[in-house]
Amino acid sequence: MMSEKYYSVEQISEMLQMHPKTIQRYIREGKLKAAKVGKGWRVTGHDLSVFFEGNGDAVEKASTRSNLGPSEERIKISAVLDVEVLDMDEAMRIVNSMTAVLNTKPPEYGRSTMNAQFLESEQKVRIMLWGNAKFIETMISSVSMLVTQETGQEV
Repeated sequence: MMSEKYYSVEQISEMLQMHPKTIQRYIREGKLKAAKVGKGWRVTGHDLSVFFEGNGDAVEKASTRSNLGPSEERIKISAVLDVEVLDMDEAMRIVNSMTAVLNTKPPEYGRSTMNAQFLESEQKVRIMLWGNAKFIETMISSVSMLVTQETGQEV
């Protein structure tokens, strides 16, 4: 009689090129059948095959780094811009213009956000940005152009 082969979370993560915590999550969610042996989890070869057959496409995507997409989708940047303004009207013009840029962004900018507030006591607009490098670059360039148009001076 053959004995069943058991695999640890670490062995499975190496085989599938996935992080051990991902494997543990699959176990916790009941997607991968496992038994607790001592302090660690063990998965039979049969259960691993069943899991892979049912989740092969998802495992393939998760384990293939090339499916993470271009670097601009993998890197997110946050930025805070403080723009000195003369009054509330100038602040509103800048924020409205930046909102228009945000609302017309192309799909390659991915998920991105902007928050803005007028700090009246400091006479400035604070713009908080989050997104990929192309988005941040476009937004900073837009603010720079808006301020240059207003003052006639380079920023």
